[in-house]
Amino acid sequence: MQITPSEATQLGPLTWLKKPAVDGPPAQRDPKVIERVTEMLREIEHRGLDAVRQYSQELDGWSGSLELDRDELRRSGDALPADVRAALELGYKRTNRFAVAQREHLTDFEIELADSVICGQRYVPVSRVGAYLPAGRFPLLASAFMTVGVAKAAGVPTVLACTPPSGEHGAHPAVLYGAYLSGADRVFTIGGVQALGAMAFGLLDDAPVDMLVGAGNAFVTEAKRQLFGQVGIDLLAGPSEVAAIADETADPEWIAADLLGQAEHGPNSPAALVTTSEAFGQQVIDAIERQLEILTTREIAGAAWRDFGSVVVARDAAQAAAVSDVWGPEHLEIQTADDDFYLKTLTNYGSLFLGRWSTVAYSDKGIAGTNHVLPTGKTSRYNAGLSVSRFLKPLTYQRAGKEGTAALAPSVERISAFEGLAAHEATATIRIENVGRHSGAFDGTPAIDRS
Repeated sequence: MQITPSEATQLGPLTWLKKPAVDGPPAQRDPKVIERVTEMLREIEHRGLDAVRQYSQELDGWSGSLELDRDELRRSGDALPADVRAALELGYKRTNRFAVAQREHLTDFEIELADSVICGQRYVPVSRVGAYLPAGRFPLLASAFMTVGVAKAAGVPTVLACTPPSGEHGAHPAVLYGAYLSGADRVFTIGGVQALGAMAFGLLDDAPVDMLVGAGNAFVTEAKRQLFGQVGIDLLAGPSEVAAIADETADPEWIAADLLGQAEHGPNSPAALVTTSEAFGQQVIDAIERQLEILTTREIAGAAWRDFGSVVVARDAAQAAAVSDVWGPEHLEIQTADDDFYLKTLTNYGSLFLGRWSTVAYSDKGIAGTNHVLPTGKTSRYNAGLSVSRFLKPLTYQRAGKEGTAALAPSVERISAFEGLAAHEATATIRIENVGRHSGAFDGTPAIDRS
């Protein structure tokens, strides 16, 4: 992970045991990707499902039915090994349980700010969500739990899901079973840009979706970026990231395994360690090299570690926390003698994994209950991961009675007059002048003092 010169000045002296070989963050805005996505979305918007089918055939080799019926979804679990099916069912239950608890803690409320001046807030779900369920080199089986299932827990009435075909037999059965468990209303075998365009332009149902969610490759991310504004999105996620804060009380083999566990997502996935022990940092580097020798995904994880791996030695826990907050990693593991210090101190991360017995993979697979759709590329400075709250609109309302006119109208009248907004001023003035004048409205309320 990168630290800019200005950030380095802010942090103070650091010892680097390993710096990324690539100077600068992974490319997120390839001009060729942007151009291709723009062209595809234009065609899909103009030609509709004909363009979607053309791209499905051209890019995915798929010319079969685009939609799966409920029976196909239900039976998708029958194609899975029993232990995989049981693990998926457990993952859905735990992710759903956590999402339901999140929803229960987002409560509507009202407050009386002055006599008869009531303000309130209601949490209202968006109406229609489109979820993209990736199934590329490594199908992410828990994605439906994090997107479709969480949207349903939020109360979204209609959730569509799209997943790319996985060979001549259509979509991956485990991905489909995840969508079935999560309660997707309709599921389509469509991949990539054409899937997002079809959902955003309303080609798959009776209306466009209001929001697009879910991870994907660079083309999917660019499509979400270009469609944002026409629809809402969860976030623009880049390559998967992991960082760890660990000291000599941790096991270097465990830290090495956990860093490689995310590096194997792709050859441009950053993995980083900040430690207060130089000896421990070197032990982790050595352990990674040993583990890579026997790792079946070493071509991917090894490239990611070589080009984007980092090991930094901080002078103390405070500086280690500061380094981590500059990185703002998507996934952050803490394995130290004082994990609670970091829990209380850190502010920038997608999701936190505390203690040696926690690992990112527990969340990735849905078994820990928390969401794995998380901010990357330092965007955790201002963004959080996908949750029930992202699907809910906190809508405010206000109700003012006649008795509240004295607390509201004179100040609005004066501010509006100062601004030169005469019509705004008149809306307050007309109420001041009519307090008690309407038929049946007078109840002895004294006139407003406008002096």
